Amino acid sequence: MSNWTIYQQITIQQLRVQSVSNSSVLQVGSAGSIRSLSQLYNSGGFTGPAPQLGEETENPLSFVPLPNPR
Repeated sequence: MSNWTIYQQITIQQLRVQSVSNSSVLQVGSAGSIRSLSQLYNSGGFTGPAPQLGEETENPLSFVPLPNPR
């Protein structure tokens, strides 16, 4: 069994990610192994599903306009 020591310096000027899903992995650099990990937290103490978009809620959903990527 071999042991490797890798020293890296990585400079990223711009990184665009088209989409992210629950099982996405974004790796920059080297990794000996990637182990899956799934954790689910209910830190807000919610007891039901979130309302669908467009339904009336006490706090109406507001969208924040973002600049176009260059």
